[in-house]
Amino acid sequence: MHKGRLIMESAANTNGRGPMFWMGMMLASYGVIIALVMTGAIEGPAVTILMLAPLVLTAPMIWAANRQLNAAQDGCLGRGVAQKRYVKRVAVFSSLYLVSFGIFIFATKAADLGPWLRPFLAVLPGLAIIGIIWAVGRLIAEEDDEFLRMLVIRQSLVATGIALSAASIWGFLETADIVFHLDAYWWVVVWFFGLGIGAAANRIEYGTWGAV
Repeated sequence: MHKGRLIMESAANTNGRGPMFWMGMMLASYGVIIALVMTGAIEGPAVTILMLAPLVLTAPMIWAANRQLNAAQDGCLGRGVAQKRYVKRVAVFSSLYLVSFGIFIFATKAADLGPWLRPFLAVLPGLAIIGIIWAVGRLIAEEDDEFLRMLVIRQSLVATGIALSAASIWGFLETADIVFHLDAYWWVVVWFFGLGIGAAANRIEYGTWGAV
């Protein structure tokens, strides 16, 4: 039996909420925000500020992932070095995103920024998101277990397909003046939502959620 499958089955038997629970809570929160935006219940700066709140759930999600890896280690399965690095990288870049996004929001609302400071602060959250995507890519490159690597690749492809398809369809609908304008950073949220769908697809097909 694959070591990766054993790790996932062992982690499923641990106490407490798993990382997929917290990811689901975060995606559900974003779903509510999107619904409020589409119905016109919230608009303007409130939308941007509300986008920050669900990201707090990345902290318990990362802690849950660490518990799963520790459970695998206690079960004599060995703690995967690639997964350990991945969790640390996501923790770092998620923290950087929260900090940079918060600074950008409050700085742009409270002060008249110079022509060079405004774009600098605007780019920082995007760089942090790139870091999270890079962490997923490094996990694929560094993971030794072929089964786990396949799950991550499959999950990422599902997420990418959903995000690109949604962006393309919405773009054409927007050009035809059928839907309202949606800021581009929302498509990263769709991609993260797609990771959850990809994990569910892994669960249905292979009986395990995957490593992301």
